Amino acid sequence: MSADQKNLRGRAPCPPCFAGKDAPMQQSPDIEIRSGPWDIVEIQDFLRDAVIPMRLATRGEKWPLVQSLWFLFEGSALWFCTQQDSVVARRLESNPRCAFEVAGDNPPYRGVRGRGVASLDTELAAGLLERLLSHYQVDPESSLASWLQSRLDNEVAIRIDNLVLSSWDYSSRMSR
Repeated sequence: MSADQKNLRGRAPCPPCFAGKDAPMQQSPDIEIRSGPWDIVEIQDFLRDAVIPMRLATRGEKWPLVQSLWFLFEGSALWFCTQQDSVVARRLESNPRCAFEVAGDNPPYRGVRGRGVASLDTELAAGLLERLLSHYQVDPESSLASWLQSRLDNEVAIRIDNLVLSSWDYSSRMSR
């Protein structure tokens, strides 16, 4: 993978904060809140604490594609891992603009959706995968963890930043 492919749009790689669940979240000039009932702190808390997959939409030559992916929210960016030769990695290399949603399937319906710009970095994949396994409570000795870690040579970390976000929360109207 070339340096241009690793860091789309000429941006230098920005390692994830990985400060942990209890680290204070800061307001960021890199995040724009477009609409919804939640302020930046509520959105950051929701994204940081979510243990559900993110739905990521990418654009192909003919059709868009939505994929569910484990993710972390660190600093002002969403992070996930995938194989370098996966459809989602190839699409984001070709067009780094993407959209996403983080929302559960059960009432009360609430969540965050938005858009951002992706960049890929192979050097951060191993550390990020370890954090994802921990966040999604995967036993490090499990066959799933072993299988995922056995594929690290082809793994890439993907960062989505320049976030434009909207939140929604139907808790009050659904609890009536």
